[in-house]
Amino acid sequence: MFGAGDHLAMLTIDLQRGKLVRVREGAGSTVTAHAGLVWITEQDNLRDVVLQGGQSFTLGRPGLALVQAFSDASISFESK
Repeated sequence: MFGAGDHLAMLTIDLQRGKLVRVREGAGSTVTAHAGLVWITEQDNLRDVVLQGGQSFTLGRPGLALVQAFSDASISFESK
């Protein structure tokens, strides 16, 4: 788990299928899928997002976001 207070400019993570990352207070951070398929859900947002390799999504809500690998995946987080 990481949050905006970690002051990470960029973090890359390899996730095995079914594993997830919890992101706290990540609003404004961009999640990029470099390989695989990942699902993103944000607290208080009815809309979920699925990314495949090469796609990105910017987290827009404060609170908790979950990023789960639907297949083995490589993702990165870039803070604003």
